[in-house]
Amino acid sequence: MHEEPTSVVEAAFRYYRSQDREAALPLYADDFTFTSPQDDHIDKATFFEKCFPTASRLKEQRLLHVTPADQELVLAYYEYELTTGDRHRNVEAITVRDGLIREVQVFFGGKV
Repeated sequence: MHEEPTSVVEAAFRYYRSQDREAALPLYADDFTFTSPQDDHIDKATFFEKCFPTASRLKEQRLLHVTPADQELVLAYYEYELTTGDRHRNVEAITVRDGLIREVQVFFGGKV
């Protein structure tokens, strides 16, 4: 039996913040894609090379809501503070199928 999609998403955020790449890698499907206003459908290898290592720019990150939209789609609404002191909120639409993260779409919010 696979983990609930919300549990998978919460674990992915924890591993990102702690920079535990070895724990995070098995959560993502081989055909994983990541899209944000700065990235267009990048693959798993590129995500772990370019995006995953960016946690050091954060002073804090808090998950405000992790909400299932349907059986596979989870919406994660979070707030983070950069080391510069700027605070932002984003939403991620995360598809989890068979216990693996298949796709992440990030929607940037403005400063808080």
